[in-house]
Amino acid sequence: MNHTLYMRRALELAEWGRGYVSPNPMVGCVIVHQDRIIGEGWHRAYGGPHAEVHAINSVENQSLLPESTVYVTLEPCAHWGKTPPCANLLVEKKVKKVIIAAVDSNTLVGGKGIEILKNAGIAVETGVLEEKARWQNRRFFTQIEKQRPYVILKWAQTEDGLVARENFDSKWISNAQSRQLVHKWRAEEDAILVGKNTAAYDNPRLDVRDWVGKNPIRVVLDSHLGLPKNLNLFDQSIPTLIFNTVKSETIENLEWIRLSEINPKVILKELHSRKIQSLIVEGGSQVLSQFIESGLWDEARVFTAPTRFDRGISAPILNQNPSETLSIDTDRLDIYYHG
Repeated sequence: MNHTLYMRRALELAEWGRGYVSPNPMVGCVIVHQDRIIGEGWHRAYGGPHAEVHAINSVENQSLLPESTVYVTLEPCAHWGKTPPCANLLVEKKVKKVIIAAVDSNTLVGGKGIEILKNAGIAVETGVLEEKARWQNRRFFTQIEKQRPYVILKWAQTEDGLVARENFDSKWISNAQSRQLVHKWRAEEDAILVGKNTAAYDNPRLDVRDWVGKNPIRVVLDSHLGLPKNLNLFDQSIPTLIFNTVKSETIENLEWIRLSEINPKVILKELHSRKIQSLIVEGGSQVLSQFIESGLWDEARVFTAPTRFDRGISAPILNQNPSETLSIDTDRLDIYYHG
């Protein structure tokens, strides 16, 4: 059987869960009988059935399962959470073989699903397209292995390297197509962060109004609580966290969180404790530079527009070449990966 072919299909299915399953990983599952796919599934929503359950339920003739091979992008879970263990379900259905792309790196559960399968006499193979599976779930693996969210830095700059004019005005540097792409990205991540100046001068909404999907949790840095309360960020339409050094308080959809200090390490530790798996940092330049200088970032997405301000606020500096460069209408999009 072509293990790579079927695992690629499982990875395609897993992708349908992007933006809906966090803090769980995206997982896809394909069931094959005599070189023919008889069942498919993916993890569709956090708290809902896992990929293996959907795949098994999609098989019309359940009597074929004992002679079938199951392809799954991540090791089947072995613990009771919001749903029963998938490893036990595969044992119950007496499947013949399970092919796994990546093993769960959580030391509390990793390897236990494989152990359950093998103890039941089910053949297990791991590592098929493992690198692709880990990359697809890099947010999940980052929060487990680094104990922090996956951090994406994003900004738009002019061709002369400025992110705003001298009066902090930055609307609009990137074109409409680029801005819509940013809304798509927002729908795929758990949270989005801006500093005080960006909140005050741009008055952003940080929502996905130009895309279809869920709004990320908004995170605002306001050390001394100097921001006016009539900003869009405080309209209570979206859960919003305000990191400060003054008070802790909660009202509907707004939570002020008092921290000892406001820096990337402390911020990410707090977000990790709230099971926030990924974070987009959208500005301003000083906040972005703090994340760069601390080394606490994983990816940067930088738009460069064919316009000049001549004077203004300088863009952050990344001392490396981009891994990818794309054209978004008139804008150039450079993508960087850290480490």
